[in-house]
Amino acid sequence: MDHTISNLLTINEEINLKNYKNLKIISVSKTFNSEKILPLIKFGHIDFGENKVQEAIDKWSTIKKEYSNIKLHMIGKLQTNKVKFAVNIFDYIHSVDSIKLAKKIALEQNKVKKNLKLFIQINIGNEPQKSGINPEEVKNFINICREDLKLNVIGLMCIPPNDDKTENYFSKMLELKKDLNLAALSMGMSNDYQIAVKYGSTFLRIGSKIFGKRD
Repeated sequence: MDHTISNLLTINEEINLKNYKNLKIISVSKTFNSEKILPLIKFGHIDFGENKVQEAIDKWSTIKKEYSNIKLHMIGKLQTNKVKFAVNIFDYIHSVDSIKLAKKIALEQNKVKKNLKLFIQINIGNEPQKSGINPEEVKNFINICREDLKLNVIGLMCIPPNDDKTENYFSKMLELKKDLNLAALSMGMSNDYQIAVKYGSTFLRIGSKIFGKRD
């Protein structure tokens, strides 16, 4: 058995995935080539994450033709000049962080008659160096996305500060999700996915814990 499959199965056991019907594990395959990814695909895993548009196009265009059930998640910062290409290759975007970006996604997906599932990125720690919508402003932001731009916003995403207060941030995200009556939460990575599950995450973005360390 390939190490990626055994790693995925270990994570499934750790969080007892059978008890979480709506929980998806996104295998973050950035920097790993198709040789490393194919064992997981052949095993039946369908959710994969990339954080660069060009890398995703180069790697996944052929794979997605052969395996049409693959769901590809854009988890990195998305520049507006790359939206046209992102809309074509991705099924989910986890990093909607401005009205400008939301407008561009609406424009480009209308052109190709596609309806991506979107997450609003929340700057949950109010960090000046990080992208994301302020928690106090997210309700209005989502209203604009849904009512004016007709976007399919399904949930919230965050990358919490690295300050040992992860539980506090994930707890706030869960409250926000409930307040806004949203279905999905994208939070939890290789180092904190078990905490994220405890606070209702529905999409875990796990890379090194599945694929191993990146070069």
